[in-house]
Amino acid sequence: MSPEIAELLKTNSAHALPELMEAIAQCLNTDRCFLYLRDPKTRLGRVPFCWTRSREVPTVYDEDWKPEPESLPDEDPMFAAALATKPSIFVEDVTTASSDVLNAEFERENFGHRALIHGHLCYDDQLWGVLQPCLMNQSRVWTDEERSIFSQIVDKITPIAVQYIEQQAKNPPEE
Repeated sequence: MSPEIAELLKTNSAHALPELMEAIAQCLNTDRCFLYLRDPKTRLGRVPFCWTRSREVPTVYDEDWKPEPESLPDEDPMFAAALATKPSIFVEDVTTASSDVLNAEFERENFGHRALIHGHLCYDDQLWGVLQPCLMNQSRVWTDEERSIFSQIVDKITPIAVQYIEQQAKNPPEE
């Protein structure tokens, strides 16, 4: 893990999350990194943090908490795996991945990436978020070192995400 990521995680604060998206993307040399957060009690979710390497890379961002579509686990096998608190998924190539791992059409329509990590932020046997660094136009073999670094990041970012979500639930933003 890079010293910058370690320092940001050490703050144990949601204020570090925007900078963490960039630091994670830089560390893993990816084009985009975003964090989808969800309240497992209400099934409301949003993407409040996203970093992109350039303007050509589409931003994934949603300021508002919205209900997750009931069909999402059926449409997206990776989200279904995340809900089941399975380990994070490392996809080398969306175009060649097995259909039991991902729905290539869903990924293309919604995210447009080619290689990605679907990082499952799980706590108390519930999904609280998905951390997703990705490459847009090329496949990628994720090394053992990258997998290890990413697992450490997920372990340390999860409590920050849970705290952020619980705080948002107690103090929803005013309309």
